[in-house]
Amino acid sequence: MLGHRGASAEAPENTLAAFALAMRGGADGFELDVWRCGSGEVVVIHDEDTARVAGPSLRVTRTPLSRLGELDVGGWRGSAYRGERIPRLEEVLANFPAAVVNVELKAASLPDPSLALAVARLVRQARAAERVVVSSFSAGLLAAFRLAAPEIPAGFLVDRRRMWQLRTALATGLLRPPALHPSLDLATGDRVRAWMGRGLRLAVWTVDDAAEVERLFGLGVAALISNAPAAVREAVGRAAGG
Repeated sequence: MLGHRGASAEAPENTLAAFALAMRGGADGFELDVWRCGSGEVVVIHDEDTARVAGPSLRVTRTPLSRLGELDVGGWRGSAYRGERIPRLEEVLANFPAAVVNVELKAASLPDPSLALAVARLVRQARAAERVVVSSFSAGLLAAFRLAAPEIPAGFLVDRRRMWQLRTALATGLLRPPALHPSLDLATGDRVRAWMGRGLRLAVWTVDDAAEVERLFGLGVAALISNAPAAVREAVGRAAGG
């Protein structure tokens, strides 16, 4: 069970505080989002623009780390989190050596293959290949990552907004990723069984409802990604009879 952007129901998403809270809540790890910033570092933030979580509107891919590091991305969730900064991927991997980390490669209109190469390098440098899964909605980015680091597990992200049936068929047929990461609304019983029957490991997002936890646990999906990992951990325990 993984925290979606950390324990994002309670803490500011994609921050060290959110990741720590997810781990304290019993998560096996967490999902996070990465871009290459303007000076080339791999930074952890969901949107390409910083406005939603920081106030000032800066385009991450054009802004150097020195400027991004000045932003407060925690205060919007309350005074307790004021001063949280945008972390670098290597910082997260170093701070949480026991966590499973799902790294989502983000893409704007044109995917940046250098992001895939940089993430592969950082994961290897951290000796974290056995606990990292890399995912993306971008088939191009996922292909670049699979070529750069075939030993690191990868998953293709799908949801209803992006011609999911055609994209799923093409991406799984051509890229042959070991995993598929579907949105919750796509994870019907029939689809889950069909995907798993093809040998795909499934990580379903975003699962916060106890009834859905029990249903997906019963179907045998590999991972649940939740905004509220502590509550979902309790629901998994009940579903397992513990």
